[in-house]
Amino acid sequence: MSLNANSADIAFTFKGGMLPMTVMELSSADPEHIRCQLSGKLSQSPAFFQHTPVVLSVEKLDEPHLALERICAVCRDHKLLPVAVRGGAEPVRQSAWALGLGWFAPVEEGRSKILESVNSSTATDAANEEPEPVEQVGTVATRLFRGTVRSGQQVSAAEGDLIVIGAVNAGAEVLAAGSIHIYGALRGRALAGIHGNTQSGIYCRELEAELLSVAGNYKRLEDIDSQLLGRAAEVHFAQEQLEIKPLI
Repeated sequence: MSLNANSADIAFTFKGGMLPMTVMELSSADPEHIRCQLSGKLSQSPAFFQHTPVVLSVEKLDEPHLALERICAVCRDHKLLPVAVRGGAEPVRQSAWALGLGWFAPVEEGRSKILESVNSSTATDAANEEPEPVEQVGTVATRLFRGTVRSGQQVSAAEGDLIVIGAVNAGAEVLAAGSIHIYGALRGRALAGIHGNTQSGIYCRELEAELLSVAGNYKRLEDIDSQLLGRAAEVHFAQEQLEIKPLI
C-alpha cells in the first residue's frame, strides 16, 4: 500500500489543540461536602451546569485514597461531566484510569517533565502507604497481605500478583500489576493488570465488589449479574470485555 494514501481513506488524524476546559479544584475530599456546595452553585448559575466537561484537580488534597467514584457521581448528578483528574498519588491515578478518566500530572510536575511513561511504578511509595506489613511469597514480585483491608485503605503489588488472606471491605482498594487473589469477601475495589496486562485476573471467595478492573476495563457493582453476587468468582478480560464467572 502506498504511504501517500488518499484522504478519503483516512478515518482520523491526531491534532494538538488548546480546548477550553473548566478545572474543578478540590479543597475537600468529602463527597457530601462537595454535593452541598454544588447544589448552592447550581441554584446561582444553572446555565453553567449543562453537561460541562471538567477536570478534577486534587493537587491541594493530601489524600492518597480518594472516594473518586463517589465524587464523580456527585458531579454527574449536577450535570457536570468529569473527563480527567489532575494530580494525586499513584492510587489516585490508577483509580482515574479504572473509571475511564484521563490523568494529568500536577502543574509543577508537568512543567518540569516533558512526558512520563504511564507504566512508571512508585512501588516504594505504595509500600509506605500500606496499613500493615506485606510479605514476599515465592518471587519478589508476589506480595502477601494478611488481615482485613479496611475502608479507606489501599494495598498494592506494583510488580506482580497480590494475595490477600482476608477480606477487602467496602471503601478499600487493592491493586496489582498482575492478578489479585482474595481468600475472603471482596466488597471494595479490585484493580488487576494496572500496567495493561490483559492476562491478569481477579479471584475471590465472595463477590460483592464496588468496582472490578482488569487492564483498565472495569465493571461497577450494578453491572454485575446478581446471580454471581455473594459467590466465589473469577474475573478475566475476554472478547474485549470483562468476563465474570463462578470460581469452581
